[in-house]
Order: sequence, then structure tokens, then C-alpha cells
Amino acid sequence: MKIIKSLLILLCVFKITSANAQKILIKGSDSVLPLGQKVAEQFMKSNKNVNISVVGGGSGVGITALIDGTTQIAMSSRPIKLDEKLRLQNAGRQYKEVKIAYDALSIIVNPANKVTQLTREQIEGIFTGKIKNWKEVGGEDMKIVAYARETSSGTYDFFKEHLLNRKNYAATCLNMPASGSVIQSVSQTKGAIGYVGLAYVDKSVKAIGVSTDKGKTYVKPSIATAKNKTYPIVRPLYFYYPTKSEATVKSFIDYVIGKTGQGLVSQIGYITSDGF
Repeated sequence: MKIIKSLLILLCVFKITSANAQKILIKGSDSVLPLGQKVAEQFMKSNKNVNISVVGGGSGVGITALIDGTTQIAMSSRPIKLDEKLRLQNAGRQYKEVKIAYDALSIIVNPANKVTQLTREQIEGIFTGKIKNWKEVGGEDMKIVAYARETSSGTYDFFKEHLLNRKNYAATCLNMPASGSVIQSVSQTKGAIGYVGLAYVDKSVKAIGVSTDKGKTYVKPSIATAKNKTYPIVRPLYFYYPTKSEATVKSFIDYVIGKTGQGLVSQIGYITSDGF
């Protein structure tokens, strides 16, 4: 009987604690997602009174949720756009921007593909549809299958601006809902090419060297080449949050940009915010 009473008391205490737990929703970028999940998981271990949920969907989805007031933190792999700033202003929502890490955006192909490097111009040609066969860039006589992210993705926008010179993607590009989907598709298709954040690159795909000086030098993505600034496609990763929510999220934000959080950044495969 005493054991049952003790269990009931513990259950009541758990319910009260859960009900009173500070809840934080983090939403947005699929590229930032692995980092967001890891730091949230570790933060909650030492902060039992905080309940953090982390979901993807794309940078645009996260920033829309910020505008709508339905998330405490928006994850983004691109800077906030002018029209989004105006929408936040019209909604009367002030916000703050925090750079939490940097990412070496990686161009990936199937491991069976003999191509190991491409110029920016060749990448542009492939994703805009001008280059359709791998033999045009030194590979086998094989059709190119290009995988892109969906339009709500910050990576989609960043790639279009910095690799495609703001030209439109080809209609033949296959838009994937998540970085994991790009990895899976490229790993299963010999003629495939795609792009993902460095933290997603694994042995099932091959990251290739990229040249932005018309073929004079090619550099492969890595934490080291991003830090020494030889790899040409590096982007910041962001947290955006409403100013009015600062009291709720500040301790978590400080944790992410602090020593422990930045240690997790390196562990996951991104570059620390002070390391670039």
C-alpha cells in the first residue's frame, strides 16, 4: 500500500513538472536540423524543466512560423529575405538573428561515377539543363539525373544564388523534400548528382571537388577546407527568434553558441561560429 501511495505521489509530481516545463519549439531548415536536434537533446539533459521540440520542413517553413508566431526559434540555412522582413514588420514582430555555425555545402555524386571534380560553370550547366550527359564533363556516356531540394528550402535558394548565378533550375531537376532524400537518391542512382550540407555526407555518396576559378584549382568540402577558406561554397547557419521570446530562449541560445554547443557543432560535421 505504501509503495502504491509513493508511486501515485511520484506520478503527481511528474505531471506537475511536465505541465510546468518551459516549452520551446524550433522549426525550419533541414540542413540545421541535425544540429538543432543534438544541442536540444544535450541541453535538456541538464535542464529538466525545459521541453524542446525540433522539426524540419525547410528554412521558409521556419521563417513563416516565426512570422505567424507559431515557433520560438526558426532555423535557417540562408539569411532572412526582404519580403519576410516586411511581413515580420507588418505583423509587429521584432526579431533577432544569431549565426550558430557554418556549413560547407557539398556537391555529391554516386560513388560509381568517375567524375571527381566540376567547375561552378559546369555545375550551373547541369542544374539548368544545358549539360545533360556525364561525357560532357569528362565522365561516362551516361544521362545526368539532377536532384535539388524543394523550393521552401534555404539550401535551394542558396544554391540557386551562388552556384546557378540566379538562373532557374531545369524542369528536369527532381526536387527532394529533405537532405536525407537527396543522399538516398544519389546513392541509388549511378548518374545522379545533388547537394547537401556537409553533416549529411556519408560513405554512400561521393563529395566532389569544386572550382570557382574556371578550373585552376579544385577543392573538396571538409571542416578543414572550410576553416582555411579554400573551399568556395561556405554558408552561415542561423537561428531567428522573436525579441519578445528572448527570456524564454536566451539560456538555450547561449548554450548553442557557447563552448559546449560549439563542441557539438564540430562533432556533427559543421564549422563553429567563431571558426570562420
